[in-house]
Amino acid sequence: MKTNAQILLIDDEPKSSRILLSLLSQDGYRVKNTQTGEEAFELLKKTKFDLIISDLLLPGVSGLDILKQVKVDSPETSVILITGNASAETAVEAMKEGALDYISKPFNLERLRIQVAKALEKNRLLSENQYLRRQLHGRYRFDNIIGISQVMQQVFIRMEKVAATDSTILILGPSGTGKELVAKAIHYNSARCEHPFVAINCGAIPSELLESELFGHIKGSFTSAVSDKPGKFETANGGTLFLDEIGNMPLQLQMKLLRVLQEHEFEPVGSSKKIRLDIRLISATNTDLQEQVKAGLFREDLYYRLNVIPIHLPPLRERRGDIALLTRHFLEKTCREMKRKPISFSAEALQAMENYPWPGNVRELENVIERTVALTDSSLITCEDLPSDIAAECPLDKISTLEVSSMGIDLNHIMADIERQLIREALDLGQGVKARAAALLNINRTTLVEKIKRLNIETP
Repeated sequence: MKTNAQILLIDDEPKSSRILLSLLSQDGYRVKNTQTGEEAFELLKKTKFDLIISDLLLPGVSGLDILKQVKVDSPETSVILITGNASAETAVEAMKEGALDYISKPFNLERLRIQVAKALEKNRLLSENQYLRRQLHGRYRFDNIIGISQVMQQVFIRMEKVAATDSTILILGPSGTGKELVAKAIHYNSARCEHPFVAINCGAIPSELLESELFGHIKGSFTSAVSDKPGKFETANGGTLFLDEIGNMPLQLQMKLLRVLQEHEFEPVGSSKKIRLDIRLISATNTDLQEQVKAGLFREDLYYRLNVIPIHLPPLRERRGDIALLTRHFLEKTCREMKRKPISFSAEALQAMENYPWPGNVRELENVIERTVALTDSSLITCEDLPSDIAAECPLDKISTLEVSSMGIDLNHIMADIERQLIREALDLGQGVKARAAALLNINRTTLVEKIKRLNIETP
């Protein structure tokens, strides 16, 4: 628990104010309490708060006004709005303006406690993330490597450590997770940053041409070799060579690559002249090289030569806490490139983005954002604007509109979808802790675990 966290509480109702003050103080937080928005603005000029909890309806300046101003002055500060007069319209507007949560009175104290902890943990991770990225960026700004999730923090820490070395690196992860971006970030923050970064996709070049692409050739070495041509190894000399999809390299080339790594020299195709080599090698693959070794498709000795320092990039479904951050980043980037006015996501649409499994990972998310922005004229992206497979993940909050047609409906399937959605929401509110999620759902933890298994719900 972050006991030195400072929270600003803005509530003009004495009873709820006392309850909140007692709750937050018991949890060890330092709380400043005001009754009006005007007093809050004066405090905000003098003090930086870790979290703001505000009543929506205040005399004079409203909670929504406070939220808007805070997001201008201090975008990283989380705001939770509470109200005794909840409506769908104000909830949507609050989330659109950037509220972390919108809680109705009489509020669920456990939910509020969880959201406070979640907001402060988010602040801590953001601070660590900003520090690591400042340290790691150097001359190369890797915008698309974004994440406050714990698993991405570990990736950033490892990148920071290996950037200062000259070790061989193997980047592992599914397609679309940003393996080349990581390779570039390491190169441009290393001692080799003044020298070339050269990338080649081993799976995109026919096997009969790959050797020439890698090692170059001399004139006349084969029919179409009408002049000398340097290969990627020679071009990258002094810098970094990035071999993407290394698992697709033919076995005969794997042997030559192993020899080059051992001897630090190579011969262009058709030449007997040896060229000394001084490169840092970074490889990447979306396949399981250990399984390929067992199947006889990849040399075991080369695997160990490449896998000196592994960096594992997780699929997006394993870092769902980063999806909202990535969505906002790509949305701002796309609007800027398309010269569009700022666009935002509705709370339901953003929740659908977080629920979707993203088989194409970050690359798929970026493409979906670009397509959605290009096809919508509105300033608010709703579930109706999303591709159908993502829109299907929107919260099922309109169950009353369901009807039994003459063809019938699959009640078990519908109820399972609703149950699955509610469990995911509880797990998110409980930060992945099953005991907290079970308490929010008013069921036993063992019952929750059984439901998670039965409904095949992915958990952190």
